[in-house]
This record gives sequence, structure tokens and C-alpha cells, in this order.
Amino acid sequence: MSLSPDTPIRRSGTELAEHVSLLRRRRVLFLGCLLLGLTAGLALMRVTPPAYTATTQVLVASTGVQEQPNQVTNRQRESLNLDTEAQIAQSAVVAGKAAALLRTATPEPAEVSVPPNSSVLWISVTAADPATAAAQSTAYAKAYLDHRAETARTAVTVQLRALLAKLKQVNASLGKVVVEMAALRRGSAEHTMAAERQKVLSRQVYTLTMKFDALKTVAVTPGSVISEAAAPDEPSSPSLPLYLGSGLMLGLLAGAGAAYTRDRLDLRLRSAADVERLSGLPVLADLAGPLDRHTLHDLASSVTAACPGERLLVRTVPAELGCSPVAEPLSASVRLAVLDGTDVGDLARADAALLLVGLRRATAADVAAAVRHLRGQGVPVVGVVTTTNPLPPAPERTVPPAYGKAVLEKLVYPTNGAPRPIVPDAPETFPMPQVSKAPGKPA
Repeated sequence: MSLSPDTPIRRSGTELAEHVSLLRRRRVLFLGCLLLGLTAGLALMRVTPPAYTATTQVLVASTGVQEQPNQVTNRQRESLNLDTEAQIAQSAVVAGKAAALLRTATPEPAEVSVPPNSSVLWISVTAADPATAAAQSTAYAKAYLDHRAETARTAVTVQLRALLAKLKQVNASLGKVVVEMAALRRGSAEHTMAAERQKVLSRQVYTLTMKFDALKTVAVTPGSVISEAAAPDEPSSPSLPLYLGSGLMLGLLAGAGAAYTRDRLDLRLRSAADVERLSGLPVLADLAGPLDRHTLHDLASSVTAACPGERLLVRTVPAELGCSPVAEPLSASVRLAVLDGTDVGDLARADAALLLVGLRRATAADVAAAVRHLRGQGVPVVGVVTTTNPLPPAPERTVPPAYGKAVLEKLVYPTNGAPRPIVPDAPETFPMPQVSKAPGKPA
């Protein structure tokens, strides 16, 4: 329920109990949204087609050629950079090779993961058919290994060509030095320098020849499949916990939002707790049932203790409620003049006011307006009496008509200077009063 700015109440804080109380008040709406979210999650799971996931495990080995080094961490302690290899396994080049192996145009995308502290790639494919998922996962693994081997062989070929070209260049330079040395005189400076160049070129030829022979004998080993993909027996999706959890969370969020929105927009007072929470006024009695003697006694005691004067005005909210079922029994139970507001001077004569609020008919704005009006006239509000619609009937009173009329006339229109008469506390029957003659005045 919305808080009116004119209502003198305590502002709500951020305590958990207040939010729980709000959800408890709107529990029907909150639980409805929660149930709707769970139902939507189950319905979505039912209409979602099943999918199967097959996984192939590939052991990645060093190809023997220079590769990108890996920084050793707690997660990856191998010399190979498997995060890079995982990205290569998901690349378009590998997907094209897999499509060629499967003889299909568009295979399902692969998901590659790397377990910590291992040199293994998990290549997973999700498809609508379990056999298709297994076949495509295997094709991706073979395509990755073929691509890795092809890349390594290409790198070896490029290095061999570079070494061969360098070796031919050094041999040509060495041949020139040998020819020059034959024409030089032994012991001369030129002969000595040519001999040194010959030694340097000979060492280069030897080194290049060793590298060339080593590369020619490199065995390219891209890796191997250590676990073939098998057709799964059960679908990997849809997952019941996932859909139920998602529906539950959406239902909780939607229910909480709807409850808070409804509570902010709804101004009706449905219970005595709503009146106390929104108005800050104490509820002296809740007349949800018949006005019995015990309820009337408690109400009379509370009104007597709270009223600062001798005249109490009963104000109804909304105004079309009748206050006689409460005002009449109350006037016979308390030592106060109970004014029902029918006279134009009741508001001016009242020392305090008691609000009679009709539940499910009055709103927080109505109560705030009534309190503001009474306080503007200097009449404090001592409390609230809540009732349902229609009001419970007032108990029958065995008061003689003549005596009841005389008592009410004296309560409402007291004589100047005369003490206000006191009505006994809820008598069953009233004895006729003995009126004494005053000197000089007729009886």
C-alpha cells in the first residue's frame, strides 16, 4: 500500500522483516507469479527439442618443430600453449576440413575445453541426433590433427628451403676463397686472411648441414585421439534443473516486482494491521465480529485513558458509514460525552476524536485527510476503531425512553456552570433519577 505524504507515519526502512511482511501481504500474487514461472520453465523444457553431446579427447604432442612457447602457470604446466590450440580447433579452417570429411556443407560448431594441468583437448559437438554428434566430434578431432600435422610439415619444408639456400650461398663463398688461396703466396698476409675465411665458411657449412639433416629426419607427431566419441544414450539438453531453476528465479523476480508494484498502487485498508502501519494511530478495537461486552469494555477503557477531555467525537471514514452502532454503546460505557458529528457544533466542542474506519472501503488517503482535518481544528485523534461492512448491529439497551432522552440532552447541551452528568458504566437497567428542586426554580 502506498504511503501518503500527509500521513504522520514512520517511514519504512530497509529491514528484511518489512520486505517479508510485504510479500506475506501479497502472498497470493507472489505465489501466483512463482507458480507461473515454474510452469513456464517446465513448458519451455517440454517444447525444447532434445540435443545430444558427444566428446572426443585428443592428446596434443609436440610436432618437433619450433612452436609458440607457453608460460607455465598453476593451470597449465605443459610446454605447449593449449589455449591457442583450443582456438585453432574451433577455427574455420578446421571446420572446413571436418565438413570435407563428413561430406556436409555446415557441420555443427564445436566446443573445445582444456582440463587444468593436462595436454588434452576435449572436442565436443552438440546435435539433434546422437550418431551425428559422435561422427562430427570425431571429424573435428581428425581435422584438427591433420591441420596440425600439415602446418608442422609446411614449417619444416620452409625451414629446409631456407637452410638449403643458405648452404648453397656459403658453399659458393667457400669455393671462391679456395680459388683465391691457390693464387696467393704462402706466408703472405693475404694468404693467411684467406685461410681464416676458409675456416669460418667451413664451420658454417658444417652447422647448416647438421641442421638440414636434422630437419629432414624430423618425425611430425601432431598428437593422437585417446578417447573416441561415442553416441550418447541420454540427451544433454534440455536440463530439468536448469529450466526449473531459471523458471524459479524468473518467478521470484516477477513475483517480488508485482508484489511491490501492487503494494505501492493499492490504497485500500484491509485489516487493522494496515491501519496501524500506514497511519501510525493505535487500533483500539477491531469490530470484525459482534460488539460483545468484553470488546466494549476494552474499548471504553482505552478511550477513557486516551481522551484528554470530556467530549469525544466519533468520526467515520468514509463518511457514509454510520457511527451509531459504536457511538451509542460507547456513550453508555464511558464517563464522556460521545458526539456523533450530527450537530454542526460537535467538531467545535470536541476535546478528542475517535476514528471509525470501514475496512475494504476506506483508503490510506481517506484516513490521512480525516486526521489532517481534525488536527487542523485542534482536535487530537486518540485512536482508531476498525469495522467491516456492514457494521455489526449494536446491542440492545434497556434504557427507558424518557430517561435516555434526558441524559443525551444533558450530555450534548450542558447548562452553563452545571457539572456534566455521569452515566453509569454499561448498566443493564437504569433507575429513574431523583430530581431535586432548586430554590426559586420549578421542579
